[in-house]
Amino acid sequence: MKKNMGRWDRLLRLVVALVIAGLLIAGVLKGTAAVVLAILAAIFVITTFISFCPLYVPLGIDTKGKGGTPRIDA
Repeated sequence: MKKNMGRWDRLLRLVVALVIAGLLIAGVLKGTAAVVLAILAAIFVITTFISFCPLYVPLGIDTKGKGGTPRIDA
């Protein structure tokens, strides 16, 4: 499993996950939307810490790149 996520990609995912968690804790999100977004936030946190996004592989995306620049292999 080759790392394919750069620093900014991981930071953005972590911030989004924290915002979702805050909305869940505050009770703003409820029902099905809350469950779906909680799962999405968990996936964002996991992929942030392992620096690998499985969805990027078939799409040929690598945000780690040299010097932190995004790279898309077509």
